[in-house]
Amino acid sequence: NMITTKERAKLRGLAQKLEPCVQIGKGGITQTVIDGVSLVLQKRELIKIRLLQNSGLETQEVMQALCESLGCEPVQQIGSVVVIYKKSNRKDVKHIL
Repeated sequence: NMITTKERAKLRGLAQKLEPCVQIGKGGITQTVIDGVSLVLQKRELIKIRLLQNSGLETQEVMQALCESLGCEPVQQIGSVVVIYKKSNRKDVKHIL
C-alpha cells in the first residue's frame, strides 16, 4: 500500500515544520531505536530522524533499515535527516493522509 507522488509531496510539505524527534548516534539502529521510532510513528505518523555524525551510517541505509523493520514509507532525506511516514492504526490518532 504505497503512497502516491502527490501524497509524498504533501508529507514533504508537512515535514518542513517538524523538528527531528529521534536521533541515531554511535549505537546505530538498535532494537531500542526501532521500538522508539515505532512508538512515535504510531502517535504522529510522520517523523523526522536526525543522524548524528558519530553514527557512522549513511542516511540511505538508515531509511532502508527503518522502512524494512517497521513497514513505513520513505518520504525524503536531506543531509543527515530522514523523514518517514506510516499510517497509524490507533483510534485516537487523526490521520494526516
